[in-house]
Amino acid sequence: MDKQYKNQEFKSISIKTSAVKRFRKFSRSMGLSQTAALELMLDFFKHNEISPTEEMGPKFQTLDASIKSRINAVIAIIKHIEKHQTKPTVAMLELLLLAEPEEKKVKFVEKKRFEENEQMENGNLDE
Repeated sequence: MDKQYKNQEFKSISIKTSAVKRFRKFSRSMGLSQTAALELMLDFFKHNEISPTEEMGPKFQTLDASIKSRINAVIAIIKHIEKHQTKPTVAMLELLLLAEPEEKKVKFVEKKRFEENEQMENGNLDE
C-alpha cells in the first residue's frame, strides 16, 4: 500500500472484468498500486488538457507546431547572441592579439628609419 494513501479508506466502483484485468496489468507494469496508477492517469489527462474521448491527431499536430515555433525562437535567440555578442567580442580579441605584433613592427620600422636618418645626418650611410 502507498504511504500517501495509508489513512484513507477504500471505496469500491463497478468495473467490467476485462477492464479490471487490463488495469491491473497496466498498474503492475508501471510498478504502481492501482490507486497510484489511477491517480497518475487522471493527473496526466488533467495536466495535458486531453480528453480520453478525443482524437490525438489535432492535439499532436498542434503540439508539433508549437514545439517547432519554440525551436525557431531559440534559433533566433542564438543567432542574435552570436551576431551581437560573440562575433564582436571575438573581433575585439583578435584586434587586441594582432595589434600587439603590429605595434612592435611599427616600432621596429620607426627605429630603423630613425637610425637611417641619424646615419644620413652624420654622413655614414652607404648606398
